[in-house]
Amino acid sequence: MYTSDNDKLFYSKLDDGIYLCQKRRKPYFFSFLTEAEQARAQRYLDSAGFSSYSFFGGYGQSERKVLCLDYYGDNPDFPISALEFKFRAADKLTHRDFLGALMSLGIERETVGDILVEDGRAVVFVKSEIEEYVKSQIFKIGSAGVKISDADTDSLPKGRGVEEKSLIVSSLRLDNVVAALTGLSREKTKNLILSGNVTLNFDECTNISKSVNDNDTLTVRGKGKFRINGVLGETKKHRIRISIIHYR
Repeated sequence: MYTSDNDKLFYSKLDDGIYLCQKRRKPYFFSFLTEAEQARAQRYLDSAGFSSYSFFGGYGQSERKVLCLDYYGDNPDFPISALEFKFRAADKLTHRDFLGALMSLGIERETVGDILVEDGRAVVFVKSEIEEYVKSQIFKIGSAGVKISDADTDSLPKGRGVEEKSLIVSSLRLDNVVAALTGLSREKTKNLILSGNVTLNFDECTNISKSVNDNDTLTVRGKGKFRINGVLGETKKHRIRISIIHYR
């Protein structure tokens, strides 16, 4: 199962979490996990026969999520805080600006969840343990002054948003779909996949002929994340029309 030292460390942490959850008989929380880490954790926990777990990132559509191992299978109170940053709309702050300001404080990346930004406002999800530290340390993001308060998670910025579009492919092979998504030639697409720059459902996939299915998620380095939203039918030339969700 292990393909690297990082994998071994990741699964060892899961084993430790299972042990502590069962020994203490109370929920055990991890830090924020990427979508790829969530998928790996889910497969590992299922294979280990541990079914009492859940993921949550502070709101329903979150990407980065905290993993909870819950001994009793209840609805745990996740240690996640939502902080709202207000600033002048003219300052045009970005996700990168907020992440850079947080990292400059020595905060570890895994203690920060999603960062949703719009003109004049951003909501940042963090582990509750660093909430007060962030509030006491950040007064500016770049050169822009900010005011921090507790966020209302019922009214969140739209973040990067999504775009739905349709594409036509000759088949649902991975190389065909990636070529349509990126606009690259078949040869460049093949090299992109073989060099490990494409993931399928958050796992690196170097099989150019792998079939892609409904609801599969593709990430292409430098191009973004996409989800197969469904097959819309065939064209007169018997090519396949598919719906794609592009996470911008």
